[in-house]
Amino acid sequence: MPSREEVAYFGAGPAPLPTSVVEAGAKAFVNYNDSGLGLAEISHRSPTANKILEDAKNSLRTLYDVPDNYEILFMQGGGSGQFSAVVQNLVSIYVERRRRQAEEDFIKTNPDADKQTIADLVALKLRKEVEEDLKVDYIVTGSWSLKASQEAARLLGPKYVNVAVDAREHNDGKFGKIPPEDTWKLTPTRKEQGKGSAYVYYCDNETVDGVEFPGFPKSLEAQGGGEGDERMIVADFSSNFLSRKVDVSKYAVIFGGAQKNVGIAGISIVIIRKSLLPPETASPPPSLLHTFNVGGLPGSIVLDYAITAKNNSLYNTLPIFNLWIAAEVMADLVKKHGDKKIGGQEEIANKKAKLIYGVLDKYPQVYNVVPEKSVRSRMNICFRVHGGDEQKEKEFLTGAEKKFLQGLKGHRSVGGIRASNYNAVPMENVERLVKYLDEYASGQ
Repeated sequence: MPSREEVAYFGAGPAPLPTSVVEAGAKAFVNYNDSGLGLAEISHRSPTANKILEDAKNSLRTLYDVPDNYEILFMQGGGSGQFSAVVQNLVSIYVERRRRQAEEDFIKTNPDADKQTIADLVALKLRKEVEEDLKVDYIVTGSWSLKASQEAARLLGPKYVNVAVDAREHNDGKFGKIPPEDTWKLTPTRKEQGKGSAYVYYCDNETVDGVEFPGFPKSLEAQGGGEGDERMIVADFSSNFLSRKVDVSKYAVIFGGAQKNVGIAGISIVIIRKSLLPPETASPPPSLLHTFNVGGLPGSIVLDYAITAKNNSLYNTLPIFNLWIAAEVMADLVKKHGDKKIGGQEEIANKKAKLIYGVLDKYPQVYNVVPEKSVRSRMNICFRVHGGDEQKEKEFLTGAEKKFLQGLKGHRSVGGIRASNYNAVPMENVERLVKYLDEYASGQ
């Protein structure tokens, strides 16, 4: 049996963890800090759990320079759970902001009307506006953003979902590129047509298809026309979390499942602008939401951002062991990179990806990188061997396994080869993979 040091694991998730964290976790699972209890056994409301929670928040704030006007939440359900959470929370916020504006307008024009009359007029106006104007925008560039858009359509109804981009339409029916931004069909902002989408969603890195946005999309930049003219940007960072610098202030919500770069499956991380939480913004009354012809509202209480924030991520039982793993990983990054913060990890991630893509490009007759060069993922490197020849790819994987290079098989939906270059994959393991890629191609 191979030792942990002998295996170079490139699986897409659950992904490898730093060995030091795994070893410390084994002890903490049995007896945490000589308390006689393991971390999976302690109360999630205990002082110990609260300290772990605060440590995790502080490390993340440090790494990403999270502004003070943002809250950090730890939830359950992974990235897929956030597909639903985004819908129920941000559409509710969209409704509440319009409700407040309508109420203010009616009070001005009907100063003598009683509260019930105002409430009835507001509800009538809102139902009409939601029916006619509500849209959520999705930029679909891979399998996960596609699933997110499908979940929005399932919850709300297809008429409310605007797929502003479907990259397959620009790439012979397959994912692998991000179309030019001048082809995106985003819902116009309110300033332009008195309307606007509840939010715009995109996935920053597509694990299955090996596509990563090279930077923040220019068409989503703030327009400078005030709150009503700004798009609410939501980004799924599940598979490139903590791998490069991010300007958090550009986003309404950032989320990610933990099991790629941060920890183990079981928790998700949400960074949300505080203005979207009470007291600045509250969810509209459930009784009002029930009157709309829109599904998915008000939604599950355990996915409610406001409830989660109010209860410091402890409304229901948060898996503290999972949180502790994430906190240890982040603390290790803080210690490792110092003043460089996440920029230090970005340098390493870029260097590792450059080595792998370099050897793949060196042998174009053997290897074919799937995505377009300008949008190649640094985290999930997807390629085919001999044009996708099934037997050749099987031989390639068998040869890799013999050298303890594991987790290289592509996602079942697309096949091929995928080397996931997450933070915990050490440089020496990347060098081992590069050596094998070179040897394999030279022998063909």
